[in-house]
Amino acid sequence: MGLRVPVYAYSADPISRAGVESQLRFQPDLRVVPDEHLSEAVVAVVAAETPDGATLEILGGLRRHGLDKIILVVGSLNDGDLISVIEAGVCGLVRRSEVTSDKLTDLVKRAAVGEAELPPDLLNRLLKQVSHMQNAVLTPRGLRLAGLSAREVAILRLVADGFDTDEIAGQLSYSPRTVKNVLHGVTTRYQLRNRSHAVAYALREGMI
Repeated sequence: MGLRVPVYAYSADPISRAGVESQLRFQPDLRVVPDEHLSEAVVAVVAAETPDGATLEILGGLRRHGLDKIILVVGSLNDGDLISVIEAGVCGLVRRSEVTSDKLTDLVKRAAVGEAELPPDLLNRLLKQVSHMQNAVLTPRGLRLAGLSAREVAILRLVADGFDTDEIAGQLSYSPRTVKNVLHGVTTRYQLRNRSHAVAYALREGMI
């Protein structure tokens, strides 16, 4: 980035926090910021034994402060914890037993430019969970991880192509009321203004 990355370190355990800060403080590419200058931080490093409820609340608090690049140093976690920390916005994860100054510095610098990293075994576990969720939970309900059902995708694609309600109904063998209800459901669920806004949102988010 050309400048020292401002990084904020946190742990509920003062000794763990001091340990993380000491690993970061003397790195030439990093600048550790104190609590009173939290708003200056670009990356946060949170150390915890497990990603329990208190830890997830800290992660949520940091995100509410505008810190959306968070690295978690954790003692242990199970498969359920893995999903939870990803949902909480963690972009980098390292086990406490594997952390070094160089490793932590590299994670911070990569997070600062928008990169994410999980240990290979945890990434493999996450992908298996995602696959299981899609196949066992979402697909039987006609849903996708992208958040739209196959029917919603088909209708939005035709809206994007310029077709009106009656034309979409004819192409997909739905009633016009069904098309309207589907579009209303999408706009309501994602708090969008109208069908044009729904198409723009779906395109931007890679849903269609």
